[in-house]
Amino acid sequence: MTILQVKYRFVTSLLAMLLLGGPVIGQDQGKSIQKNHFYKVISGENERDVNQQLELLKNSTLEEKDAYEGALLMKKAGLVKGAKKKLNLFKTGRNILESQIKKDGSNIEFRFLRLIIQEHSPGILGYKDDLEKDQNYISANFKKLAPVVQQAVNDYSKTSKVLRLENH
Repeated sequence: MTILQVKYRFVTSLLAMLLLGGPVIGQDQGKSIQKNHFYKVISGENERDVNQQLELLKNSTLEEKDAYEGALLMKKAGLVKGAKKKLNLFKTGRNILESQIKKDGSNIEFRFLRLIIQEHSPGILGYKDDLEKDQNYISANFKKLAPVVQQAVNDYSKTSKVLRLENH
């Protein structure tokens, strides 16, 4: 890689961070995922935005990418048409996210992602068992989260029926 290419990547990363706000989740070959944008997508209702985030994750070497992918697949399940497609996406996403939580159960952000999905998943899917446990864990460890994730948790808690943050 030439010095000019290195400078170009640095400048484009810096501009993306300044224009989009917040830290970048991961960066590979000029592609990056920005956390505050990720949380806007996961809380939105736009399948195209979800697909764009999934595409960015596909080429990422980010260690946590699987947890983000799992959450996005479950989110996408609620946006697509067709019961079979919805169920397959949801199961795939759930398996991915749960495997990441099993590997790293102390990861507060992964538990937050699971709480978001569980709170909004239909009861028929039977994916609501960890709501209280995750809520307590997130609340107890809130201050350990990166500021951009703290902001996402705060924003989410304002409309959540499950997640309440006291004294934060």
